[in-house]
Amino acid sequence: MFNFFDKLKNTVSKTAQALVGNVADAVSEETEFSDFVLDDMEDLLISADLGVNYAAELVDKLRGQSKIKPSEVKEFMQNEFIKILDEAGSCKLNYKENELNIYFITGVNGAGKTTLIGKLAYRFKQEGKRVLIAAGDTFRAAAEEQVDIWSKRSGADIVRRDKADPASVVYEAIQKARNEKYDVVLVDTAGRLQNKFNLMEELSKIKNVIDKNAPEELRESILVIDANTGQNGLVQAKVFKECVNLTAVALTKLDGSAKGAIVLGIAKDLSLPVKLVGVGEKMEDLKDFESKEFIKALFE
Repeated sequence: MFNFFDKLKNTVSKTAQALVGNVADAVSEETEFSDFVLDDMEDLLISADLGVNYAAELVDKLRGQSKIKPSEVKEFMQNEFIKILDEAGSCKLNYKENELNIYFITGVNGAGKTTLIGKLAYRFKQEGKRVLIAAGDTFRAAAEEQVDIWSKRSGADIVRRDKADPASVVYEAIQKARNEKYDVVLVDTAGRLQNKFNLMEELSKIKNVIDKNAPEELRESILVIDANTGQNGLVQAKVFKECVNLTAVALTKLDGSAKGAIVLGIAKDLSLPVKLVGVGEKMEDLKDFESKEFIKALFE
């Protein structure tokens, strides 16, 4: 039977080749880590979207040492990657039974944010939870329609007010969720370009409404990143983290991407754990990120 691990291996196969296969092919036959070999390794790691700083740091650990041989480079990388993901924090999505759980979802246009909200709503509904979506992207009619479609597909309820102030929609959703005993509120937000100061200010305003009215119920502030954006995803994460105090990352469109190493760059530079990962188009294809399984899939 084609199990989840097999699917994960298939999903990360392009990333595995870029990040592990190419490096191992170039290095493992060498007799020692010469400067030439290490420079080549660093270039390959950077081109695999590991991140310039992290690639340099990883390679520097091999300079001037004699314990690790080029033939052991895969084992060295595997251990280093597991360590980095572990240090970023738990990959488990925070949730408390018999309480309201609010998830604040952000990300740029096209990252797959609304799709992720729909799939996450579906997952909670399958677990028997009452789910409410707060449609906080109020100025783009297409966005409102899209989240409305996903709410119907997933079986979740929705608070939607076209052209209204996004913060007021979120406030209304929190009050409704409390009064009607919902388990989960998923807050959708506009796909803000991270260099637009006024739009980022709007996200801060929404976050302040949650902080003021439901600080104990906010479980996660999640940034949705398209795996294909590579290093640009790291830039996004830095800006959004400053703006709304992110707690986690959800990686979408990992299937078919060769840039999944951005997971490691974000963990290293920002200490942000990836908690959710999209591995396909189906409603069920939103999975909990498991760091050891992910690394195992890269190296097998």
